[in-house]
Amino acid sequence: MLKVGLTGGIGAGKSEVSRLLVASGAVLIDADRIAREVVAPGTDGLARVVEAFGEDVLAADGSLDRPKLGSIVFADPAKLATLNGIVHPLVGARSAELERAAAPDAVVVHDVPLLTENGLAPLYDLVVVVDASPETQLDRLTRLRGMTEDDARARMAAQATREKRLAVADIVIDNDGPLGDLAPRVAAVWQELRKRASA
Repeated sequence: MLKVGLTGGIGAGKSEVSRLLVASGAVLIDADRIAREVVAPGTDGLARVVEAFGEDVLAADGSLDRPKLGSIVFADPAKLATLNGIVHPLVGARSAELERAAAPDAVVVHDVPLLTENGLAPLYDLVVVVDASPETQLDRLTRLRGMTEDDARARMAAQATREKRLAVADIVIDNDGPLGDLAPRVAAVWQELRKRASA
């Protein structure tokens, strides 16, 4: 089994890269998806988030109001650390469970947005970083995701710098250009990952 950490700044195109890797045959363990599952209604995770941040972070249907919580934690590093302290151990435990279920010769891709920030690179056989310039990230976040420029900049600032991400990379996928350029780059990376997995 080859354990790959996949990361990239918000708006860099990491989700598209993970989609292409899955289409090639990778087993995906998506930390964001798991992070949503561990705070779903009825979970211990959600109860602990409400205990830390109050009932105001709940939507009318009892689910987590993610934009509301985001506006609280992304403006305050201490509150973000509190949230991470609740969610990250739960995500780690579920990720390990999914990894144990993968085939022995699988390429297991852990899609981890905060890999660099949380010093997780040593957990993987290699780290793939999806890279785009801050200008490209900002453009995608405002134009494609409808964020305000201030919100987009705040979310980018809450993440590791581009330099820190590149410093932990074993493989860098440049995604500064049009989407059509991405597929052949990912295909080449997939060949490399398969080769390492079977070595």
